[in-house]
Amino acid sequence: MERDDYLEDIQIRILRVTEDLRAIQRELNFAAMEAPGDPELLEALSQLPEMEAVQVLKSAVDQMRHFLWFYMQVMTNESEAGEKLRESLRQKDSEDTVVSPDTSFLEKYRFAGGSIFPRHLSDGKNRKPN
Repeated sequence: MERDDYLEDIQIRILRVTEDLRAIQRELNFAAMEAPGDPELLEALSQLPEMEAVQVLKSAVDQMRHFLWFYMQVMTNESEAGEKLRESLRQKDSEDTVVSPDTSFLEKYRFAGGSIFPRHLSDGKNRKPN
């Protein structure tokens, strides 16, 4: 796949995910507003499977928020320190072990996002991401 196609695919995916997140937020907001007046809905929304799904979503969004903060720092930093970060990431990527295909999506996501952010912090960037 050519670089332009790759970048276009990423941009389309970002727009799609952004729309999905906004739709989820609207639906959860509606449910939260309706639940206090509807005991059956309140009980259904507070069941373990529904709460686990929301917790997994929250975790993924939190991790993505941290990663995007880091990504913006690296990509918008034109200084020598920014180039040093990019170089260390390129070196680290070649050293990383391959994740097993049997690993769950959530574990792969945690591995990918979790491996970049600590590297950023270990290079002396101790600013809080939010």
